[in-house]
Amino acid sequence: MKSRILAFGASTSSRSINAQLARWAADQLDAEVTFLDLNDFDMPLFSIDREEAGGIPEPAQRFKQHIKDADGIVISFAEHNGSYAAAYKNIVDWTSRIAKEMWENKPMLLMATSPGRRGGLSVLTSAVNDYPHRAGNVVAHASLPSFNHTFDGGITDAEHAATFNTAIQAFAEALNG
Repeated sequence: MKSRILAFGASTSSRSINAQLARWAADQLDAEVTFLDLNDFDMPLFSIDREEAGGIPEPAQRFKQHIKDADGIVISFAEHNGSYAAAYKNIVDWTSRIAKEMWENKPMLLMATSPGRRGGLSVLTSAVNDYPHRAGNVVAHASLPSFNHTFDGGITDAEHAATFNTAIQAFAEALNG
């Protein structure tokens, strides 16, 4: 039976380069992939007052169910001012209220890319450091700088391609281990 992978770009842009990278990485695996569009999880900004008044919004509950149903998770982060995109952070804020161990100890491949030379490295570093505190089993991570010059339907730069292949292989081994 094939592993079930949950994959998404942590962005709501219709032209998200991180969604492209997440889809490409997930397609490298021999797995059944569920690809999410974060626009399908629109909800009000998290606040304790809203939670007390109306409970956890249905989109957060659906997002959590996708995590539960997956054997592994692939995320590519958009970097907005050195941090998570606001819509993605809001999804995490709501979903983490369902269970502190949000990621269910599922193997995770975390990535980031940007048009710039750092490739979303700030947000990726934050996620790699933070997700283990939310029961994220981060088995591999990689950043792809200069997306418009290093990606064309796949990673075109040999050095970065080797880095990503190593990360994808580590993730695949964690799924099968």
